[in-house]
Amino acid sequence: MRTELISIPTPTHPLDAAYYTPDGPSKGAAMYCHGNQMNFYVCAARFLAPHVTALGYDFMPFNRRGHDSVSTYDSRECVGGAYQTVAEGIEDNDLAAKYLANRGFSTPIVIGHSNGGVLASEHVARHPETRALILLSAHAGGNRMTNPHAARNFSLAGDTTALSKEAEALIAAGKPRQLMLIPAWWWVISARTFLDRLSNAPDLVENAKRIKCPVLFIRGDQEPKENYPAERFQENCAGPCEVAIIANCDHFYVGAEDSVSKIVTDWLTRTVRE
Repeated sequence: MRTELISIPTPTHPLDAAYYTPDGPSKGAAMYCHGNQMNFYVCAARFLAPHVTALGYDFMPFNRRGHDSVSTYDSRECVGGAYQTVAEGIEDNDLAAKYLANRGFSTPIVIGHSNGGVLASEHVARHPETRALILLSAHAGGNRMTNPHAARNFSLAGDTTALSKEAEALIAAGKPRQLMLIPAWWWVISARTFLDRLSNAPDLVENAKRIKCPVLFIRGDQEPKENYPAERFQENCAGPCEVAIIANCDHFYVGAEDSVSKIVTDWLTRTVRE
């Protein structure tokens, strides 16, 4: 495969991406949506690249504006996952898809890991022309204050009521970007983003009812099915959906990279037609 570093414009900071192309002609493209606090060169965004391109697809894992935690791009302004809203993440997916359309791929395969999978489900629900969707350990999403299956303890942990009051007080004081410490992953987040993530995440299982393209949903056997609801998604999906549970596998697929890659490539070969 060949690799090109590209930049996709947005209303604020550009989206950086690795654009992988097969050695031969391309028969389609796949865009990859990374999980919270991640980026285009870790986890499945990295290890799937040679496998997807070997099938003849262009492969584009891209950074949302909310990649990593707290960073700087081209100034001393603080940016990163601690600041991005759900709406910006949805917009980033749209902009990435439009970039692929401009390269001749108007119906890309969409792949999303963890929260990137939740955002991917929202994108595909809004774009029925999508060829296929691959969800890698996508969490339940939805309002984390009311949804008992939301993966709150795996992202926005701690005393949610007390932290919400702290965030509301900071916003009322005109400090929406003030950082707050939380006792587990993500560890640090801005007041505005904390409240946004609690209430505005897309609902994965509800989105299933609007998705008609073929879907592959992968989950590791070490992940709670209540929080990563592959089976409930499959039951609600408006189109064909396959579920694969990977043995001895955690949320980040450490040591299971080959198993995940084989399931993805076998499914793409069986399911997606040129």
